[in-house]
Amino acid sequence: MEAARSGDGGVERRRRLSIAISLGGLYFIWGSTYLAIRIAIETLPPFLMAGVRFLLAGSILYGWARVRGAGKPEWRLWRTAMVSGGLMLACGNGAVVWAEQFVPSGMVSLLVATVPLWIVLQDWGWGRGGVPAAGVLFGILWGFVGVSLLVTGAEIGKASPQNLLGGLLVLGGAGAWAAGSLVSRYAPRPRSAILGNGMQMLSGGGILLLAGLLRGESRTIALETVSLPSVLAFLYLVVFGSLVAFSSYTWLLRKTTPAVASTYAYVNPVVALLLGWGFGGEPVTARTLLAAMIILSAVMVITTRRSRGGPPERDRG
Repeated sequence: MEAARSGDGGVERRRRLSIAISLGGLYFIWGSTYLAIRIAIETLPPFLMAGVRFLLAGSILYGWARVRGAGKPEWRLWRTAMVSGGLMLACGNGAVVWAEQFVPSGMVSLLVATVPLWIVLQDWGWGRGGVPAAGVLFGILWGFVGVSLLVTGAEIGKASPQNLLGGLLVLGGAGAWAAGSLVSRYAPRPRSAILGNGMQMLSGGGILLLAGLLRGESRTIALETVSLPSVLAFLYLVVFGSLVAFSSYTWLLRKTTPAVASTYAYVNPVVALLLGWGFGGEPVTARTLLAAMIILSAVMVITTRRSRGGPPERDRG
C-alpha cells in the first residue's frame, strides 16, 4: 500500500513538473514571437513572410493530423477555417507584422493582450455570452484605459502618423482575432484540434500570401539582401511559434485547467516587453509600464472571472 502511494506521488510530481515546463515554454515562446517577427521583417516582406510561415506550419499540422487518423474535412469545416483563419491570422497577425515595421514589438504585444476584452464585448454583442458581470465590465473599461494611455504615448501616437496607424491597426487586429476565436467556438469544427488549427493556418496563410503578392512584395525580395538573423527568426516562428508552442498549449488544455493554460495571455506581454527592451533596444518608459500594469490586470480580472462561468474561448492558432 505504501509503495503504491509512493508511486502515485512520483507520477503526480512528474505531471506537475511537465506542466510547469510546458507553461514556461509557452510563456517564453509566444512572448518571444513579437521580437522574432520584428527581426524577420527587417529583410523579409511582412505579408509574404507571415503567409509562408503559416502555410508551412499549417501543412505540417494538417498532414500530421491526417496521418494520425483524422478524416478528410468537409466543405463546411473548411468554410469555418477560412473565416476564422482569415480573421485571426490574415487580419490579426497581418496587422501585427505590418505594424511592427513602425511600432516597437513590446507595444504591439500589449495591444494584442486586449483580445480577451474584445471577446467579451463581441460575445455579448452577438447575443451569445449574455450581459457581462459587473467585475468583467470593470475589467473591460479598465483595460481600455490602459490602451488609451499606451496609444497616446511617445512610442505610438506622438511618434509619427505611421506609428499611430500601426497601433490602431493592431488594436483592430486584436478585435479581428477575437471575432475569429468566436467563430471557432460556435461554428462547426473538426474533432481533431490539430487538424482544425492546420486548416486555419492554411487558410490564413493563403490569404496573407495573396495579400503580399497583390502588394508587390515579391518584387522587393533580393536574396542577397536577406540577412541570416531574418531567416533564423522566420524558422523560429515556424518551428517554435507555430508548432512547438501550439503543441504545448493543446497538451496543457488536456492536463490542467483552462484557466491555468490561458495564463499566457497576461505573461506573454511581459516577456515581449523585456525581450524588446533587452535585445531589441526598445524603450520602456514609466508610461509604458503603467499602461502594461493596467492592461494586464484587466486581462487577469476578465480571464479569471470568465473561467468560473464556463470554458474559455479557443484562442491562438
